[in-house]
Amino acid sequence: MDIHNLVKMANQIGAFFESMPDREQAKVDIATHLKKFWEPRMRKAILQTIDGGQAGDLSPVVREAIDAHRGMLA
Repeated sequence: MDIHNLVKMANQIGAFFESMPDREQAKVDIATHLKKFWEPRMRKAILQTIDGGQAGDLSPVVREAIDAHRGMLA
């Protein structure tokens, strides 16, 4: 699994939802999108990358969404 591609896709999702006026709702929607449309091994890979401190290119809103809703994504 190419983590650089996963980070790119996550950032594209984040860019879409970041334009929402309610940032907290945007984070919920980002996490919900990842849960609904990413297969478990994709979610696992992004979580492992974050845990390993290697997700420096992940946008702040995506990082916040994943951190806040980690239980939903695990």
